[in-house]
Amino acid sequence: SPVLGGRGRAAAGGGSPPGHAFRRVTLTKPTFCHYCTDFIWGLAGYQCEVCNFMSHEKCLKNVKIPCSCIAPSLVRVPVAHCFGPPGHYKRKFCTVCRKSLESLAFRCEVCELHVHTDCILFACSDCRQCHQDGHLDHVSADASAGEGTWLCIFARCEFCKKTCGSSEVLSGMRCEWCGILAHAACYVIVTPECTFGRLRNMILPPNCVQLFSRNFSKLHCFRISENVQTESDEDDDVDGSTQGSTKDIQISTDSSKQTLKIFDGNDAVKRNQFRLISVPRIAKNEEVVEAALRAYYINDDQQEYELQTFTQQVLLSDDVINRNDAAEDSNLGSVFRESVPEAWIIRAKPKDEEVIRIYPAWLKVGMAYVSLRVNKDSTVQTVIKEVLPLLGRQTECLQNFKLVEVLMGSKQVQRMVLDNQELILNRLKDIRKTSIRQMNQTRFYIVENSKSIVQVDLFIGGLPPQLSPEEYTNILKEELAIKTNVVSVSHVYQAQGAVVLQISCFSEAERIYMLVKDTVVNDKPLNAVVIPAVMASKIPRNCCPLLVFVNPKSGGLKGRDLLYSFRKLLNPHQVFELTNGGPLPGFHTFSKVPSFRVLVCGGDGTVGWVLGALEEIRHKLVCSEPSVAILPLGTGNDLGRVLRWGAGYSGEDPYSILVSVDEADDVLMDRWTILLDAEEPAEGAENGIAEPEPPKIVQMNNYCGLGIDAELSLDFHHAREEEPGKFNSRFHNKGVYVKVGLQKISHTRNLHKDIKLQVDQHEVELPSIEGLIFINIPSWGSGADLWGSESDNRFEKPRIDDGLLEVVGVTGVVHMGQVQGGFRSGIRIAQGSYFRVTLLKPIPVQVDGEPWIQAPGQIIISAAGPKVHMLKKSKQKQKKTGS
Repeated sequence: SPVLGGRGRAAAGGGSPPGHAFRRVTLTKPTFCHYCTDFIWGLAGYQCEVCNFMSHEKCLKNVKIPCSCIAPSLVRVPVAHCFGPPGHYKRKFCTVCRKSLESLAFRCEVCELHVHTDCILFACSDCRQCHQDGHLDHVSADASAGEGTWLCIFARCEFCKKTCGSSEVLSGMRCEWCGILAHAACYVIVTPECTFGRLRNMILPPNCVQLFSRNFSKLHCFRISENVQTESDEDDDVDGSTQGSTKDIQISTDSSKQTLKIFDGNDAVKRNQFRLISVPRIAKNEEVVEAALRAYYINDDQQEYELQTFTQQVLLSDDVINRNDAAEDSNLGSVFRESVPEAWIIRAKPKDEEVIRIYPAWLKVGMAYVSLRVNKDSTVQTVIKEVLPLLGRQTECLQNFKLVEVLMGSKQVQRMVLDNQELILNRLKDIRKTSIRQMNQTRFYIVENSKSIVQVDLFIGGLPPQLSPEEYTNILKEELAIKTNVVSVSHVYQAQGAVVLQISCFSEAERIYMLVKDTVVNDKPLNAVVIPAVMASKIPRNCCPLLVFVNPKSGGLKGRDLLYSFRKLLNPHQVFELTNGGPLPGFHTFSKVPSFRVLVCGGDGTVGWVLGALEEIRHKLVCSEPSVAILPLGTGNDLGRVLRWGAGYSGEDPYSILVSVDEADDVLMDRWTILLDAEEPAEGAENGIAEPEPPKIVQMNNYCGLGIDAELSLDFHHAREEEPGKFNSRFHNKGVYVKVGLQKISHTRNLHKDIKLQVDQHEVELPSIEGLIFINIPSWGSGADLWGSESDNRFEKPRIDDGLLEVVGVTGVVHMGQVQGGFRSGIRIAQGSYFRVTLLKPIPVQVDGEPWIQAPGQIIISAAGPKVHMLKKSKQKQKKTGS
């Protein structure tokens, strides 16, 4: 089972607060305690000079939340965060400096950690571990508990049942998997074993997922759109000052204060990333060094560090003024000026020996790390030799092990194998010279050599359909120059024009992934998706993971928020964005899962898209008939209404939606195949070509309309194509439908003279109508009952699983409006299981809202294979939520 750990881990028992540097401060405005969230009465409180943790004096002895300066050392398994683009987040707090997010900030798309743009460098890699990373030897199935977000003030602590969290301060703890909440005081009694909570049967367990992700960003691994994502180097360069530093700038106008620019190493100088500190003009050298260390969230002994002046030649042009020489000694007394901040570099003093931590990369060793003293003669090989006996491996051969340096950055965890002859103290010196902040985020792991087989799976879509594996391989050789010695085609989806590549080289996988983005085959762009491997044998028997598809373009464009919510509540590897490769990557990922359900977030067209893909790939799935639930995001949402999921999503709690899916009832539904065989060329054929259209087949779930119904859909479709930006709300979409309908209210047509209908081999005489509609579900045109509820001895009562379609006629736009208003029903014409419609002239046709002009010819409608399993919201749950 996953173990609580990572961000915000608090040590049980007594002792001093972990890592904090508390000092008594005078309060000038209303202040709340970060431990108990109560108001601090009086004029004095205690504040950590490093992370701004504020506390009552009485709470000091109980504080267990660690300071930001030691957070990296408490991480069990380093996992980088997945930060989206910067944005504004109300009533949230930065987990590094603990201050409110009043300016631009980043949010992790996986664990909901929030951090200021200029604090992101100091956020440690303590995100949720959602998969086993194949190239890391220190993997585990840990889940982590985080203090990373402000908790709803109405939420209850899991243990004391009192209100947990505060809108005034960052407070409380939340498990990133099961979501339980706890006060900081109650957290120490939390059992370390996480059961995944109420959604445990729907979550894809992280120890069942494997992904080799060394050269891929977190956005690539979780298939998150990058269209607005900026580069990390640019993100972090925002003048290098925190909110606290900005306040110090204002304070520095006082003649007794001075503001200094502090760089933490050569890397910061190169990127011009500095921190600002404000110190008294008569400050001692040690006081300035201490302030500089705290600005970089380092709580080491200031005696081990020194300040060096920053040469004038490399200063930014706006900081250059007429000075005497810029290279002076480190005496701070004579170089300060009031007109411009001075720039300094903080350096670590060289040491002849020091103690380092070596982390064992294999599990079940019984210890987190081994402390080892090294000197100027210690090499990587001697370190390995000394560490192995401490880990009970003294009989092992030295050549079987290596020392790996791991940099735990917030956005990426980087690893590098050290050369056996490298001097370890020189290595530490180089890291500190580059950045003392990076030294605080660097670990050393001893790793057992193993010939691990690298396997990166890439889904490549957009290829020409119906080709052989050899033809696909030749296309990829020509367009992507793939290396067949490390790349092979493991799966071929001919009908969809897609393949899955199995790549045994990290650099080749990254090259192909980046190249696919700019590759076009037959005027169609290719797309690539990184696919995780699901180890079905490790999935618990009672677990039925939920495969989630979200169409962010459906209906009111609420899909983006839902994508984020479902990634946070579930394992991100079970959430797929349909605009990135369609449904096929998701079904391929779950192809070996013995039992799973599907949630489709989108309109009826999106549901049809997913059901069509399921029908095509069903024979390749171990679970060939997964049940499908709907979260309606479209305009009509007729299928969602029939299955009780509502008229459309309007901001309900995503957690409640998942619980409803878990409690939903399994029902069957018919699907229908429509064969369109045109005998004459389509109207408006290019160059006057007289060739008839080739026969095509479409699938129908809801209804198929001919005549006025399809004509209105076609006009709406054209209007949306001309100005897609305006069609972002259901209210506007329905308004356009009304406008289009009013324009056609006076048009007269004689559809019954232009078509012939045959039902179950019998000719049916049509009344005078302008629209003919075949309905499979008792909802049409955004919830209207076209068939009607009156009993009729001629026909059976309609059901969605009876193998029958109902045929209804409408006399025009006015009749359709009356049906949608509930004043009339349609004209009942027939009921059957096989239909042949003969078109005598070009007629508008729509299937599940997708319209076109169909040339004269035959339309045949018949049952489409096995019925599909749908999930219908239970009545009990519907009453509880009041929906």
